[in-house]
Amino acid sequence: MKKIDSKWLVVVSVLFGTFTVILNNSMLNPTLPHFIEFFDANAVSVGWILTIFMVSMGMTMPLTGYLGDRFGKKKIYLVGLAVFLIGSLAGALSQTLGMIIISRAVQGMAGGLMMPIAMALIFQAFPKEERGLAVGVYGVAAMVAPAIGPTIGGVIIEFLPWNFLFLFNIPFGLTGLIISGKYLLSTEPNRERKFDLTGFILVTFGVGAILFALGRGSTWELLTEPLSVMLMAGGLLTVAAFVFYEQRQTQPLLDLSVFKVPTYSVSIVVTAAASIGLFSGIFLLPLLIQNVYGLSEIQTGLLFLPAALCSGLFMTLGGKLLDKKGPRYVVPPGLLLLAVSTFALGNLKLSTPFWLILLLNTVRGAGLGMSNMPATTAGMNAIPEKLVAQGSAMNNVLRQIFSAFGIVFFSIYYEVRRAQLSTTANLAANEAALQTINEAFIISSIVMVIVVPAAFVLKGQHKKTADN
Repeated sequence: MKKIDSKWLVVVSVLFGTFTVILNNSMLNPTLPHFIEFFDANAVSVGWILTIFMVSMGMTMPLTGYLGDRFGKKKIYLVGLAVFLIGSLAGALSQTLGMIIISRAVQGMAGGLMMPIAMALIFQAFPKEERGLAVGVYGVAAMVAPAIGPTIGGVIIEFLPWNFLFLFNIPFGLTGLIISGKYLLSTEPNRERKFDLTGFILVTFGVGAILFALGRGSTWELLTEPLSVMLMAGGLLTVAAFVFYEQRQTQPLLDLSVFKVPTYSVSIVVTAAASIGLFSGIFLLPLLIQNVYGLSEIQTGLLFLPAALCSGLFMTLGGKLLDKKGPRYVVPPGLLLLAVSTFALGNLKLSTPFWLILLLNTVRGAGLGMSNMPATTAGMNAIPEKLVAQGSAMNNVLRQIFSAFGIVFFSIYYEVRRAQLSTTANLAANEAALQTINEAFIISSIVMVIVVPAAFVLKGQHKKTADN
C-alpha cells in the first residue's frame, strides 16, 4: 500500500477540525424553532445562538496572525480545536439558553483561531505551484458541510435530545485533535514578536461592532434602529482608526502592506463577490422552494447537496488548473459561470420545474468552486511567506463581514420589496415573493459581472514557470 505523502496528511488533519466547526454551525440553523419552544424564549434571544458565534469568531480572527507567529501555528490550531471541543461539551451540558449562548461564544472564538491558521498550515506544507489543488481539496469541507448540516441537524432534533447537536462534534473533533497532533508540522515561534495591544483593541471592537450590527439587522427596522446605526458607525470609525494606527507601527497586529500587492487585493474583491453570490443562494433558495413552490424542507436540502458536491469537485479541478496555468484560466470563467447561472435563477416562473432549478444551482456550484478558493489561493501566493498567517486572517475577517452583509442585504430586500409588490402591484403572495427573489438574483449576478474584469488582474506562479 502506497504511503500517503506527509503534506497531504496536513490537509486531512485540518479538514477534520474545520469541517466539524462549519458543520456544527450549519446544523443549528434549522433547529432554532425547537430552542424557542424548549426554553420558552423569543426569536431574538434564540437568534443569539447564531449571532454570538459569528461575532466572537470575527473578533478572534485578527489575532491569529500574531499568535501563529509568536507561539507556532500548530500549537494555536490545536488549542483552537481543543477549546471548540470544550465549548461543544459545555453546550451539551447546558441547562439554560444563556449557558448555550456562552458555549457558542466559546465555539466561535475557537473557530476564529482555527480557520485562518488552517489555511496557513496548508501553505506552509505545500510549495506555491501545488497549493491550488491542496486548497481546493481543503475547500470541499467549506462547501459540503453547509449542505449536509441542516439535514443532520433536522434528523437529530427530530429523533434525539437537542444536546446531541453539540455531542455530535466530539468524536470528529477528537479524531481531528489526534491526527493534527501527529501530522501537523511545527513552526519555530518568533519570541521577539511584540503584541500590539492598541491595534488589538481597535480591530476587535471595530469588527465586533460591525458584525453585531449586521447580525441583528435582519429587517430594515432593526438595521435602522439607533443601536444598530451607532454600532455600525462606531465600528467603521474604529476600523478606520485601526488602519491609520497600524500603518505607523513597526510591529503591527496585522501588516496592512499586503494590500499593496495587487493580486492579493483583487483576490479579496473576488472572494467578497463570490461570498455574496454564495449567501444569496443560501438565503433565497429555501424561500423560493418552500414559500413560492410550496415544496418540502427535504426537497430544499436536495437542492443544495448536488451543488455542494459539484462545487467541491470544481474547486479541486480549478485548484489543479490554477497550479498548471495560473488564476486567469480559472477565476474569470468561474465568475462568469456563477453570474450566468445566477442570472438564469433570476428569470424563473411559477411553472418552472424543480429539476431545472436543481440544474441551475448545480451549475452555480461549479462557478463557486472555480472562483472562490482559487482566487484566495492566488492572493495568498502573491504575498511574502512570512505574512501568510496575517494574510489568511485578514482574508477570513473580510469574508465573514461580506457574508454577513450579503445575508442582511438580501433579507431586507426580500421583506421590503415583497411587501411593496403585494400592495402596489396587487400580486398574490407567491407571485410577489417570486418576483422579489428573481430581482435579488439578478442583483447578485450584476455584482459578479462587475468583478470579472478585475479577476484578470490576478497573477500566479503556475507549474511550468516554477519548473523553469
